[in-house]
Amino acid sequence: MKRLHLSLLVIAAIFMVVTPTFLKNYGIHLFTTWLIYMIAIMGLNLTVGYAGQKSLGHAAFFGIGAYTVAILIKAGISFWIGLPIGALLCFVIGLGLGFPALRVQTIYLAFATLGFNAAVWLVMRNEEWLTGGTYGINNIMRPEFFGMSLDRNLPYYYMVLVITVVLALLLGGLLRSPWGKAFKALRDNPIRAESLGVDTRSYTLLAFAIGSGFAGIAGGLFAAQVGFIDPAPFAVHYSIMMYLMVVVGGPGYFFGPVIGAAVGVILPEWLRFAQAWYLTVFGFAVVALMIWLPDGLLSIPDRIRARKQSKAASAARAASAKQIGEAS
Repeated sequence: MKRLHLSLLVIAAIFMVVTPTFLKNYGIHLFTTWLIYMIAIMGLNLTVGYAGQKSLGHAAFFGIGAYTVAILIKAGISFWIGLPIGALLCFVIGLGLGFPALRVQTIYLAFATLGFNAAVWLVMRNEEWLTGGTYGINNIMRPEFFGMSLDRNLPYYYMVLVITVVLALLLGGLLRSPWGKAFKALRDNPIRAESLGVDTRSYTLLAFAIGSGFAGIAGGLFAAQVGFIDPAPFAVHYSIMMYLMVVVGGPGYFFGPVIGAAVGVILPEWLRFAQAWYLTVFGFAVVALMIWLPDGLLSIPDRIRARKQSKAASAARAASAKQIGEAS
């Protein structure tokens, strides 16, 4: 099984490195957007899939990261300084947003985070002195890397790819650490986790903070990619779409964000053959996935394995009953 996983990772790495070289600018732009959303969904998957919290405010952090980087770049500050500042700001705000999770849970927490997203979006739209309001911020310059310009789409794609891999490795290390086990315990049974000595308050806050930091990094990369931002991409319905990406990919599965972001970013483009109906087709496809695969696409191998084990157990029970009958 480990050899199979390693083979799949090598194939995926070759695909992500080689494929964009054969694409035109829009295709490279689409792949870059996929990676950026992958980073954001990795953070949300930590909050929702591993820590078991219901968050519908992720697009707000995506926007905070984007606006922080854009404002700092316009002020003459380097992208490489603005990106960690945006991530840190989202981390701190996410830490504060985690406090409602200490008092309310499930649907009530979802509504609280939804209200937070709406409030942040209103600030982005109305505070023109800071965000440009509905006119947004334009001419956001892409960074340089050791003197090499990243203005063209392909070099910028490879930079985002490297950042995505580094963040995935960091997240993988976190999830394999005792912190990751504590997050899973918090998701499965908070009362039992607390009885075993897990500080549920701290880990709840940490899940929100780290997830928000990932969204901030993704937002900063998004701002530099498109060169113009306004409040539209950070509205409430984008938070709902991000939540759907987690659910479709598979909450609590490490590679769920890869599949979920692909469904949310790539699939709508493939469905454009339906012209005006493509969003309807996409919506029905997502609903069908949620009905038939409530644990996400990556749950398919587990479902197949569970079905085989169930059949094997049934066959063993039948054989045992037959032997008992023959013996009697």
